[in-house]
Amino acid sequence: MSYSVAEKLTTARTLDALGVGFIEGGWPGALPKDTAFFARAADELHLKHAALVAFGSTRKPGRSAEQDPQVRALLDSRAPVITLVAKSDRRHIERALRTDVAENCAMVRDTVRLLVAEGRRVFLDAEHFFDGYAADPATALRVLDAAMGAGADVAVLCDTNGGQLPGRLAETVGEVAARTGFRIGIHCQDDTGCAVANTIAAVEAGATHVQCTANGYGERAGNADLFAVIGNLTTKLGMPVVPRPRLGDLTRTAHALAETAHISPDRHQPYVGAAAFAHKAGLHASAIKVDPALYHHIDPDVVGNGTRILVSEMAGRTSLELKCLELGFGLDDLEALSRAVARIKRLEAGGWSFEAADASLELLLHDELTAGEPGGQGGPGRPFPPFTPLSYQVVERRAPDGAVVSEATVRLSLPDPDGTPGNPDTAPATGRSTREATATAEGNGPLEALDAALRRALAPHLPWLDEVRLADHSVRVLDAVADGSTDGSADGTALTLVLVVSRDAEREWTTTGVHASVVVAAMQALTDALAHKALRAAGRPRAGVPAS
Repeated sequence: MSYSVAEKLTTARTLDALGVGFIEGGWPGALPKDTAFFARAADELHLKHAALVAFGSTRKPGRSAEQDPQVRALLDSRAPVITLVAKSDRRHIERALRTDVAENCAMVRDTVRLLVAEGRRVFLDAEHFFDGYAADPATALRVLDAAMGAGADVAVLCDTNGGQLPGRLAETVGEVAARTGFRIGIHCQDDTGCAVANTIAAVEAGATHVQCTANGYGERAGNADLFAVIGNLTTKLGMPVVPRPRLGDLTRTAHALAETAHISPDRHQPYVGAAAFAHKAGLHASAIKVDPALYHHIDPDVVGNGTRILVSEMAGRTSLELKCLELGFGLDDLEALSRAVARIKRLEAGGWSFEAADASLELLLHDELTAGEPGGQGGPGRPFPPFTPLSYQVVERRAPDGAVVSEATVRLSLPDPDGTPGNPDTAPATGRSTREATATAEGNGPLEALDAALRRALAPHLPWLDEVRLADHSVRVLDAVADGSTDGSADGTALTLVLVVSRDAEREWTTTGVHASVVVAAMQALTDALAHKALRAAGRPRAGVPAS
């Protein structure tokens, strides 16, 4: 990923609001964008909790620290804290740096001493420490001693290749802490899938300084995930590493930082993912109905998350009841609830799947459970759908530059807000008058073309449309469904499942469509996406939920 300077500033403010202690902003002097970030940060970034940290390397071999431009750039960054990376593995010192251990230690010592003399706090990142310590412990410890003797605050042991496992790593941390008496930090890559476990093991072995990245972002397999580490340290080990009132912001912060990075949040991320406290099987749902703690390792509210009940062919009536309560629907109409159960199972048999598409499920339940209510399905003043597709098509054509472009045309029926007579041929069963809107637009593929055409047609009629954007989508070909299909696939034609992720300033929601035609499935998912936004934008209470 590549952040703009503005995005880096936004990320720093978001992390500061969570209450972390330090924010490493980049490598001034080595990367022009990072140099620009620190220049702006000095004037624009007013951190309340964290100290800003600049990352950089020691002086070069054979050069004084005062004359090294990289060291000078660290000072010019005006960051109060410097993370200084240094080789601690003899093999890297001799083969990569092409110098000897004595000169390497002098490089560390000289640079730390200068930075400290200039009033900076220094953390030493001992690169490749665990591999170096295993091969030559004397050299690895000698590098730490050079830094700490010159005034560094923390000796950070780095699992740079990410190859450690928790048991051996914890042993090494404990040994180093006992032999040196230094304040020890830990920096873990995730190449074995153990970065978070290694970090927690290091803390239990004596490390008091932890380096992580938001959502585990980083090179190769990534780094230790900040949010999983915070969750474990606070809820499992009782360590107040962020202010207690901020712990409830963990999920929101993780998603906000994913948004800034232009990456969809990881649904399966521990603590903060949408699936972290989700339950599907009827057995789980029945137990949760009795006591949610039976199937949760912590209360999801502690980290700003919540329980989710996934509804599918595996789930029974209890699961659907819990889902209705989660979404705020009343359960007084048992007949309507039975209809909803039967409808979901019928659709699931026809290839649909709602476990990853809560917004489509909510619309389905709204249809079934509010059918007889004012504003419910077919009722007067119904807030959704905001339109009905009358016809649509997508054609592909070749652009002058040779690229293949999808072109979509949509014809829609919209409720007439002033109640004037509309086209009787397109009026819905409610008898409300309607008007039509038509538009054509291009896109990169059928779904994006349909989305663009819908937006062009609906822009004059939906004041909130600019708030919604298409965040992500996926298209998957399913095996043919022989039973329960209502989309023409009963003859063995393969189905296409489309998932659409939509986003506004406050939340993200997912809708789905299933059909033998990818265009029809895409239109189903896009229609649901805007219908769900319309339901929320109308500010109407859902069934059984008082208006706020």
